[in-house]
Amino acid sequence: MKQRWILLAVALFGLAVPNNMFLYSSLHDPHGCGGVAHNLLASSFMLDAFLAMGVLAYFFAARPIGPVRWYWFVLLSLLGGMAFSVPLYWWMNLRRETTASGQGIIR
Repeated sequence: MKQRWILLAVALFGLAVPNNMFLYSSLHDPHGCGGVAHNLLASSFMLDAFLAMGVLAYFFAARPIGPVRWYWFVLLSLLGGMAFSVPLYWWMNLRRETTASGQGIIR
Protein backbone atom coordinates (compact mmCIF):
# COMPACT_ATOMS: atom_id res chain seq x y z
CA MET A 1 0.00 0.00 0.00
CA LYS A 2 2.87 2.38 0.76
CA GLN A 3 4.28 1.77 -2.73
CA ARG A 4 1.06 3.05 -4.34
CA TRP A 5 1.18 6.34 -2.41
CA ILE A 6 4.83 6.87 -3.28
CA LEU A 7 3.95 6.44 -6.96
CA LEU A 8 1.11 8.94 -6.63
CA ALA A 9 3.35 11.45 -4.83
CA VAL A 10 6.04 11.15 -7.52
CA ALA A 11 3.40 11.58 -10.25
CA LEU A 12 2.01 14.71 -8.61
CA PHE A 13 5.53 16.10 -8.20
CA GLY A 14 6.20 15.34 -11.87
CA LEU A 15 3.05 17.17 -12.84
CA ALA A 16 3.62 20.16 -10.57
CA VAL A 17 7.33 20.90 -10.91
CA PRO A 18 8.57 20.14 -14.46
CA ASN A 19 5.29 21.06 -16.15
CA ASN A 20 4.94 24.31 -14.24
CA MET A 21 8.53 25.19 -15.15
CA PHE A 22 7.70 24.56 -18.80
CA LEU A 23 4.45 26.53 -18.65
CA TYR A 24 6.10 29.43 -16.83
CA SER A 25 8.95 29.65 -19.31
CA SER A 26 6.69 29.35 -22.35
CA LEU A 27 4.25 31.99 -21.08
CA HIS A 28 6.88 34.49 -19.94
CA ASP A 29 9.19 34.14 -22.94
CA PRO A 30 8.25 36.66 -25.62
CA HIS A 31 8.88 34.05 -28.33
CA GLY A 32 6.83 31.34 -26.61
CA CYS A 33 7.76 27.83 -27.71
CA GLY A 34 8.92 29.02 -31.12
CA GLY A 35 12.57 28.95 -30.12
CA VAL A 36 12.46 25.27 -29.22
CA ALA A 37 12.73 24.22 -32.86
CA HIS A 38 15.96 26.18 -33.22
CA ASN A 39 17.47 24.94 -29.96
CA LEU A 40 19.36 21.69 -30.56
CA LEU A 41 19.45 20.75 -26.87
CA ALA A 42 15.69 21.22 -26.40
CA SER A 43 14.94 19.37 -29.63
CA SER A 44 17.11 16.43 -28.58
CA PHE A 45 15.34 16.18 -25.20
CA MET A 46 11.95 16.28 -26.90
CA LEU A 47 12.97 13.61 -29.40
CA ASP A 48 14.32 11.46 -26.57
CA ALA A 49 11.08 11.80 -24.60
CA PHE A 50 8.93 10.91 -27.61
CA LEU A 51 11.07 7.88 -28.42
CA ALA A 52 10.93 6.71 -24.81
CA MET A 53 7.15 7.20 -24.79
CA GLY A 54 6.81 5.15 -27.99
CA VAL A 55 8.98 2.31 -26.71
CA LEU A 56 7.19 2.17 -23.36
CA ALA A 57 3.78 2.31 -25.05
CA TYR A 58 4.79 -0.59 -27.30
CA PHE A 59 5.90 -2.67 -24.31
CA PHE A 60 2.76 -1.78 -22.32
CA ALA A 61 0.69 -2.92 -25.31
CA ALA A 62 2.68 -6.15 -25.77
CA ARG A 63 2.96 -6.99 -22.07
CA PRO A 64 0.32 -5.09 -20.06
CA ILE A 65 1.18 -4.37 -16.44
CA GLY A 66 -2.48 -4.23 -15.45
CA PRO A 67 -6.00 -3.64 -16.69
CA VAL A 68 -5.47 -0.02 -17.80
CA ARG A 69 -4.71 0.02 -21.53
CA TRP A 70 -1.52 1.41 -23.11
CA TYR A 71 -3.18 4.36 -24.85
CA TRP A 72 -3.87 5.92 -21.44
CA PHE A 73 -0.12 6.01 -20.93
CA VAL A 74 0.34 7.87 -24.22
CA LEU A 75 -2.38 10.36 -23.30
CA LEU A 76 -0.87 10.95 -19.85
CA SER A 77 2.57 11.40 -21.43
CA LEU A 78 1.29 14.04 -23.83
CA LEU A 79 -0.58 15.86 -21.07
CA GLY A 80 2.06 15.83 -18.39
CA GLY A 81 5.39 14.39 -19.48
CA MET A 82 7.23 11.23 -18.56
CA ALA A 83 7.87 12.19 -14.92
CA PHE A 84 4.09 12.34 -14.53
CA SER A 85 2.86 9.56 -16.81
CA VAL A 86 5.07 6.62 -15.79
CA PRO A 87 4.31 6.68 -12.04
CA LEU A 88 0.63 7.59 -12.55
CA TYR A 89 0.10 4.84 -15.13
CA TRP A 90 1.76 2.36 -12.81
CA TRP A 91 -0.36 3.63 -9.87
CA MET A 92 -3.56 3.35 -11.90
CA ASN A 93 -2.78 -0.26 -12.78
CA LEU A 94 -1.93 -1.18 -9.19
CA ARG A 95 -5.08 0.56 -7.98
CA ARG A 96 -7.29 -1.31 -10.44
CA GLU A 97 -5.58 -4.59 -9.62
CA THR A 98 -6.09 -4.25 -5.87
CA THR A 99 -9.70 -3.12 -6.15
CA ALA A 100 -10.46 -5.94 -8.59
CA SER A 101 -9.04 -8.57 -6.26
CA GLY A 102 -10.72 -7.04 -3.22
CA GLN A 103 -7.85 -8.10 -0.98
CA GLY A 104 -5.57 -5.10 -1.33
CA ILE A 105 -2.56 -7.25 -2.18
CA ILE A 106 -0.04 -5.87 -4.63
CA ARG A 107 1.53 -8.55 -6.78
